[in-house]
Amino acid sequence: MPGTRVRREPPPFRRVEVVRKEPRSPYLVRVTLTGSELEGFDPGLPAASLRLLLPEEGGTDVEVPAWSGNEFRAADGSRPRIRTLTPLRFDPDGLELDVEIVLHGVSPLTVWAQGAGQGTPAAVSGTGRGTTVDVGASAWLVAGDESALPAISVLLPALAEVTDVHVLIEVRNESARVDLPVGPRTAVRWRVAEPDMEPGAALFEAVRAASLPDGVQVWAAGEAAAVQRIRRYLFDEVGLARSRAIVRGYWRRGRAGDEDG
Repeated sequence: MPGTRVRREPPPFRRVEVVRKEPRSPYLVRVTLTGSELEGFDPGLPAASLRLLLPEEGGTDVEVPAWSGNEFRAADGSRPRIRTLTPLRFDPDGLELDVEIVLHGVSPLTVWAQGAGQGTPAAVSGTGRGTTVDVGASAWLVAGDESALPAISVLLPALAEVTDVHVLIEVRNESARVDLPVGPRTAVRWRVAEPDMEPGAALFEAVRAASLPDGVQVWAAGEAAAVQRIRRYLFDEVGLARSRAIVRGYWRRGRAGDEDG
């Protein structure tokens, strides 16, 4: 069809299965995946992304979808259940890949993660965009909500030996806090959202109050509307050069499935 957008085909899906599961908090679970098709998997740059393909609701296997030129589609033309996550530890010898999933309500990914056990099938495609660490930055400001915790946990070790790192994280309550791999030059501040606050409001206020020295590099991720406010603040009010900030929306309030993070 004339005018149809054609996008570059993502990496093919690799079939995997769950080998173990570990709770990180009441709201975050680490899932370890394994499978022979992980041979040659590239975990990418820090805070990269991958696609996780879930079985259809009530299904016991995954149907690997085909690329249509714009998106993945199942054989019957339906949209498969795909969510975007951060690859964590990858063991190329044991062919194990860790991902972490934010538990939120009864979203498909949450239901899958809570019910997954040894042998539960899935598939992964990746990796996508990651973060190139600017070793010349005077400091790093890293900001995110719970959906960004996995990405932050792999980004911090890459920054630890480079410069001072200031981390701002919004969580729903104190029990959502998790241990992070912080170095001696890393400071973490947790902000608990008030019950009547919109998602990301506490994070936005924390970013507004943060010091932004010359040469700072900013990385921020979370709810789409909230990080858009952070983007406008950094670029329009502060005048930060766009090359000095990486700002990503990981989910959108009110859109089905996005609450997975």
